[in-house]
Amino acid sequence: MKRSKRYQKMLSLYDKDKAYTVEEAVSILKKMHEVAGPKFDQTVELAFRLGVDPKYADQMVRGSVVLPHGLGKPIKVLVFAEGEAQKIAQEAGADYVGGEDLINKILKEEWVDYDVVIATPEIMPKVAKLGRILGPRGLMPNPKTGTVTTNIKQAVEEAKKGRVEFKVDKTGNVHVPVGKISFDEKKLIDNIYAVIDAVVKARPPGVKGQYIKNITLSATMSPGIKIDIPSTLRRLQELVA
Repeated sequence: MKRSKRYQKMLSLYDKDKAYTVEEAVSILKKMHEVAGPKFDQTVELAFRLGVDPKYADQMVRGSVVLPHGLGKPIKVLVFAEGEAQKIAQEAGADYVGGEDLINKILKEEWVDYDVVIATPEIMPKVAKLGRILGPRGLMPNPKTGTVTTNIKQAVEEAKKGRVEFKVDKTGNVHVPVGKISFDEKKLIDNIYAVIDAVVKARPPGVKGQYIKNITLSATMSPGIKIDIPSTLRRLQELVA
């Protein structure tokens, strides 16, 4: 596959076969954007290759994490609730709040102009009919990610701050956004460690052997930079100690 001159220039800034510390990788990524990156504010992402087989229920990896510095963009939150919970959601800052009216609107129009969907347990049987619309987009509320909850206020506030959900795909990989390339290095580093910590803690009980096999840091239009796993896990232990 032939790469563009811009891409080749980014590749020349590091050794693609070497694994770097998180701090080194962030510095390289920022340099790539500075030297040969596109004009828009790229999303920065972590990719994990995990030693799991998602075909088995006891090896499913799923969770969420509140990024210390958010995602660098406004988050639109939709809440399915009834009665007093609707008022709580509105006061907490939810962008869209409703019950069956909202469910019917989505069914009729296949409307998905929002980033996070939260629901109370009581309304979930009615929300279930939206599975074919919300499911493929990763928007279906789920108790494991804190989006089916009785604590609507906390869920909305965390979503607004930049809570991101993650779920292993069929090939054992997890992709998680960690911010924008315009963030200063410290903010990106803080967000990256928060995500790695969450993925480590989400290790399923059924996993044997090495859990995290590979971590790569990249931006929307950059090559991936390998993260050194042993040094990263050691640093993570120091940070959470």
